[in-house]
Amino acid sequence: MQEHEEWLNEILELIAPGTAFREGLENILKAKTGGLIILAENNDVIKSLVDGGFKIDVLLTSTNLYELGKMDGAIVLDAEAKNILYANALLIPDPTIKSSETGARHRTAERVAKQTSNLVIAISERRDIITLYKNEKKHVLEEIRVVLSKANQAVQTLEKYRKVFDQTLINLSALEFENLVTIADVVTVIKRAEMVLKIKNEIEKYILELGNEGRLIEMQLEELVMSVEEENKLLIKDYIAEEKLADEVAAEDIIKELRELNKDDMLTTREIRSILGHGGNVNSLDLIIDPRGYRILKKIPRLPMPVIENIIEEFGDLNEINVASLDELDEVEGVGEVRAQAIKDGLRRLRDQVLLDRHI
Repeated sequence: MQEHEEWLNEILELIAPGTAFREGLENILKAKTGGLIILAENNDVIKSLVDGGFKIDVLLTSTNLYELGKMDGAIVLDAEAKNILYANALLIPDPTIKSSETGARHRTAERVAKQTSNLVIAISERRDIITLYKNEKKHVLEEIRVVLSKANQAVQTLEKYRKVFDQTLINLSALEFENLVTIADVVTVIKRAEMVLKIKNEIEKYILELGNEGRLIEMQLEELVMSVEEENKLLIKDYIAEEKLADEVAAEDIIKELRELNKDDMLTTREIRSILGHGGNVNSLDLIIDPRGYRILKKIPRLPMPVIENIIEEFGDLNEINVASLDELDEVEGVGEVRAQAIKDGLRRLRDQVLLDRHI
């Protein structure tokens, strides 16, 4: 799979299936006339490259784009691809700009993109492909059926990773109630969560490229990643080192660091442990670590986060919360007698459920 990059996101949305722009591009492709289209972000720069042609300034429709594409010259659009500014224009970029392309149309497109930093689209009449150029970047649009197939494969992969993530989360919850969690257990769950979210990001790029053809994929994605980001955030709040808490490092900061890791680093236990603030040698992975209780307490219905914060501030960790009496819970600000009973009952039900689920 060709690697998608951030620069593509806005472009893929602009030319997604279902838009007049994309329909016009597809019509030119099917007609095998070829085409060269540039989106003008700076009119002065474009004017210096355009020789001849017709200044028309009309609304972009799929029909207009297709009909004007029958001419030999380039089509110049505005930056939002809403209007056609010039048609049948000759583009004359700086010939000293290096190009890796061989065909005249694609060589011109690459040079114009490098010279102007504008998006340039070349439609091949022989190879039946649409190529995007911007600055030094290049991306070949694949057929919708190919993108859809890849998206479906990615969704299937995500389903497998989500099942593994859910099981590791159940195992962790059981260990939390048994006071047997190690740093290694925490790192394993974070790895699973981050891999799920990385696949989610890949699928989101497919959805952008699919446009209105990707609605079903989008619905499947929402269902599959539901709660993963929240679980991951609460997990980090539970296990971030005290030193980082003292330095007011928030869970969001940890998540940002994790996102910046490349795929190989994401699989490195040392990297994740270091970001959480748990240094030391490999043997430290087997040390028992106490969860603060954010993730488990959040599963109790109608227990708002401010109250959870108060409970954790009072008792320190999940083990102390588990053994706390009703009277002790009642004394915490925002709890009260009824909520204290709900917390005790909720924790007991959660414990019984995860211990049962771990062996299913």
